[in-house]
Amino acid sequence: MINDEYFLAALRLASGNDPIPGHVSAAARDAYRFRVPGGVTADPTDRGAAGGVRDDEGSHLVRFVVAGLTFDLEITIGDGLIDVAGHVSPYPGEGALIDVRTPHLTLTRRIAGSGDFAATGLPPGWLSVVCHRPGYKPVQTRWVRIRP
Repeated sequence: MINDEYFLAALRLASGNDPIPGHVSAAARDAYRFRVPGGVTADPTDRGAAGGVRDDEGSHLVRFVVAGLTFDLEITIGDGLIDVAGHVSPYPGEGALIDVRTPHLTLTRRIAGSGDFAATGLPPGWLSVVCHRPGYKPVQTRWVRIRP
């Protein structure tokens, strides 16, 4: 026998009159704010034999690649916080900036002439990096989850 509440819910869904729960709409709005308009997304790729493994000191190496740009990230967790040491190659040019993003904060860094950058004291969880180059579309990495 079909429960009346389930039957009525099924009818509402079928008729298109079932409202979206408020928490679902709020989560969608939160996710939408993380987009980078016009951005190009760099995908994770294998770093070779050492890719994606933790070394003795607990760091995690991740590489992201998109046409013409490579991000190498070394992520270390200490005292419950994330430190990111990164390298962008080739050097994206004078005036280029890096945003190291979490859902709760964004740290903007200048890129050294060597292509290196760093951000420390980030909360564990989701992490993404965006490279802003003058005259080019921004390039963002996919979001990765970093756990302590």
